[in-house]
Amino acid sequence: MASEVLEAHLARNRGFERAAYPATIPALLRRAAERYGDAPACTFFEDDETLSFRQLDALSGRLANGFADLGVGHGDHVGVMLPNRMEYPLTWMALAKIGAVMVPINPRYTRHELEFALADSDAGFLVIDEAHLPLLAALGDRPAALEDTRVVIRGRAAPAGGRTWAALLEGGAEAFTPAAPIAGGDPTTILYTSGTTGLPKGCIHSQDYWLVMSRQIPAATEAPVSRLLVQNLFHYMNCQHLMVSALNIGAALYVARQPSGSGFIPWLKRLGIEFCIFPEFVLKQQPEAADDAATSLKEVMLAGCAPSSQVEMERRFRVPACEIYGMTEIGGSLRMPASCRDMVGSGSVGLPMLFREHSVRDSEGAPVPVGAVGELWVRGHGLMAGYHRRPEANAEQFRGDWFRTGDLARADERGFHYITGRIKDMIRRSGENVSAREVEEAALLLPEVEDVAVVSVPDADRGEEIKLYLCLKPGLGRAGLPVERVLAHAREHLAPFKVPRYLAYVDSFPRTASNKIEKGTLRAAADPRADAFDAQDGVWR
Repeated sequence: MASEVLEAHLARNRGFERAAYPATIPALLRRAAERYGDAPACTFFEDDETLSFRQLDALSGRLANGFADLGVGHGDHVGVMLPNRMEYPLTWMALAKIGAVMVPINPRYTRHELEFALADSDAGFLVIDEAHLPLLAALGDRPAALEDTRVVIRGRAAPAGGRTWAALLEGGAEAFTPAAPIAGGDPTTILYTSGTTGLPKGCIHSQDYWLVMSRQIPAATEAPVSRLLVQNLFHYMNCQHLMVSALNIGAALYVARQPSGSGFIPWLKRLGIEFCIFPEFVLKQQPEAADDAATSLKEVMLAGCAPSSQVEMERRFRVPACEIYGMTEIGGSLRMPASCRDMVGSGSVGLPMLFREHSVRDSEGAPVPVGAVGELWVRGHGLMAGYHRRPEANAEQFRGDWFRTGDLARADERGFHYITGRIKDMIRRSGENVSAREVEEAALLLPEVEDVAVVSVPDADRGEEIKLYLCLKPGLGRAGLPVERVLAHAREHLAPFKVPRYLAYVDSFPRTASNKIEKGTLRAAADPRADAFDAQDGVWR
């Protein structure tokens, strides 16, 4: 039986879900322009560029006409490889008005990664910054459709037959009428997952996906927020998520050129930011300052943080820090309400967000009892439509309208959910299941530790053994946190079968574009025991 807390939360969600809302992204933008007019919509503060809501609507209309004249039509896939500048949101809104599909491309991609993204996404057009033209020229296998006449360049003059982004903008009228009707179920973006295991997969997102995302923050925050900060590159979903949220509530979106651990907190203070997704690494890396509690922050979101980081965030900045759970495939899914003060530091990722239903299932797909661990399944309006050109992956991940997240979770008697690890992060040691995340969270309690990763190591006797990678805080070497202390700490906090056998120190971790540790790289080591301390044998390997 659902708890009173969960029932009240779901009733509040239903109120937001039933409210009248624009049916498409262009309609959302048009409503924002009418409501908020000349108020700032997107501010690229390091370049002194600001677009008002009215300008975002009008200029994207002109750009849509320019793209249409170039031949971009409803359903066409358009690669976009741009820096965090005003051209990015204008390009997205223009393509959304046409009904075309934006394929954001990481500007840090190598030649091989760019080749893959363009081919796999079936990109028929490309919008690219001049800084990346040498990379484009170096492609060994450029898709046949991407001839020069279909490449739009931000910056320098285009080659013969090509067009510049500025020329497309200048050539069109503000009023735009799409050649085909736009519907909420139409694909509007293909976002590539990080690809920690195998090649990245393109998630097809409809207009409805982003319309759901645009409502989740306003529905979840306890107080109205008017200044949002994004430090991610625009190809990453967080930036797009916060942009559509800002369109919904009339907030100003402050966009940094690129992520900066040292710049993030000063930006919060200088710009009067009221809401952000706060990166855990910033909290760990940047020393506490006397005025940290004097920001304009009203609420922050944390994603995948250790419970101790949530406690530290609230103590240091005197602001509710709410853990959130989501994926590129499903958008926002679970979030801890700021009003649930008794859950701070609990490790829970909260209760369902708008349009999301959850079930914890066993390996056969049957629901597990309350408190038991299983795979988290999610369903609801506005999930991704599927992986582009990946029928096998779609068949694996979907069970009817349920999406299998691959994450292990449990739900308590009040309906609060806890992520306990990934299915691939479950280590099977001598018949016992060990969650990598549980071991990691125990290790993170050590004050000398900056970050950790736990992976499995094949073992002839036990099936798998546990290996703990430690990245210590700047200036500390092995002597600053010897293995004896780590093992004593682990034995104090973990059952004997969960204590790592192998310990290794690293200066940094390989990471994905979304700053997640690439455990696949760690597992792929030729000898996973090399350069590690073997606690069983008491020797360095």
